[in-house]
Amino acid sequence: METFFVLEKVEDERFPYRITLTKGDRVLLALRVQDRWPGQKGNVFCIREEMGSWSLPSQELERVPISVMKRLGKRLSLVLERPTKKRCDFLFLTKEYKSKAGHYEQIFWRTQKALTAHRPRAKLSTSGRCSLRIRIDTSERYPWRFQGCEVARGKLPVGDYAIVGGGGEILAVVERKSFENMLAEFGSMPLFHQQLSELCSYAHCALVIEANYADFLNPAKVPYYKPSFMAMAIAEINALHPGLSVVFAGNRKLAQEWTLRFFGAVQAHRLDEPHPKVKEVLQSYGSCLDQEANLAGSLSKTGH
Repeated sequence: METFFVLEKVEDERFPYRITLTKGDRVLLALRVQDRWPGQKGNVFCIREEMGSWSLPSQELERVPISVMKRLGKRLSLVLERPTKKRCDFLFLTKEYKSKAGHYEQIFWRTQKALTAHRPRAKLSTSGRCSLRIRIDTSERYPWRFQGCEVARGKLPVGDYAIVGGGGEILAVVERKSFENMLAEFGSMPLFHQQLSELCSYAHCALVIEANYADFLNPAKVPYYKPSFMAMAIAEINALHPGLSVVFAGNRKLAQEWTLRFFGAVQAHRLDEPHPKVKEVLQSYGSCLDQEANLAGSLSKTGH
């Protein structure tokens, strides 16, 4: 069941267009908007349909399948299945009134082209400092140091380093490998793949290597493996574990720094609570996908 981006014409002077994100008979999101596409002029102001009383649409202008829908910070990001005008997002903001108690909602529809044209000040969706609770596996020798973090030793189910939440749950996990460690793993690839598969059971996981990619293709450093074998072995890791971030950090110091920033970004994203409507839309979208997956599994079991 496809998800569609639907644009309709409305007889309304201030909000002459209606956008709906639909999946089957379900309307995931309905907005009244001021233009049919943001273009280069910037953001298009939107308002949720349930926030007012509106006239019915008079004409459907576009119906485009959505290939990607996900949350990026406070934005609901979409990729539409068409060659042009395909990337856009809806920024949901909640602001406090200046002259009275309470808050109000603002929604802006933005496109990649508009953001490029205006070149906004550099800003990260996961910016901001937050306290990190890092657990280091008890078997880790000469561990990395994380200044300013709450660090504790403990047995991890997989990996060498993890960031944990308030309830002790693992939010992200990292497997650390030196150059020599990786060479040893290449001698037993089936076992290494099993270990990486377990690592990938976590949504945020990474294999961080204290060496450069070029080191593994250098015959002077790896005399007993051909460069072609090394290149294929590394490619195989990426192919068999697409959800795993494989990072050639170059050395111990940079590997430690990358891991610290990775953990910080994961926690910041987790703490950045999305707008309730964005959360609702994605939950509805995800539940539809889960239902389709369950149906496909049932059909495959019955042979249909």
